[in-house]
Amino acid sequence: MTGTLFGLTFTLAAPFWALMILAPSWSWTRRIIESPLIAVPIALIYAVLVASEWGAILPAVLTPSFVDVRELLATATGAAAAWAHMIAFDLFVGRWSYLDSRERRIPAVVMAPVLLLTILLGPLGLLAYLAVRRWAVTPAEQHLG
Repeated sequence: MTGTLFGLTFTLAAPFWALMILAPSWSWTRRIIESPLIAVPIALIYAVLVASEWGAILPAVLTPSFVDVRELLATATGAAAAWAHMIAFDLFVGRWSYLDSRERRIPAVVMAPVLLLTILLGPLGLLAYLAVRRWAVTPAEQHLG
């Protein structure tokens, strides 16, 4: 079951990434991505995995030590739960970046590599978007000029 949940995790997220990267201007993309519920199925997978190993996971997160976390992540359930955690949060960050970039009128050609970086290396994608966002002009600022 753990291997199936691991595989299902990215499968559930991939369509949303495809919409944001490949069809960013399609009217349905924004409608779909506006819902924060897109990350819920992945969060539920995470919940199932965590619940199945609650006794091992709770101590590792309440009083984390490098050794305990390393040992937890070395288990099938620990790795699958970590993966679901990353995919859910990366999708939520990607969702925010996509929506915020649309409001700021950041071109899709700029956002595509940022979103791809977010899928692959979440925090680096977030840093990249924060840098892009820093230099983006908001619609309100455009009217001032």
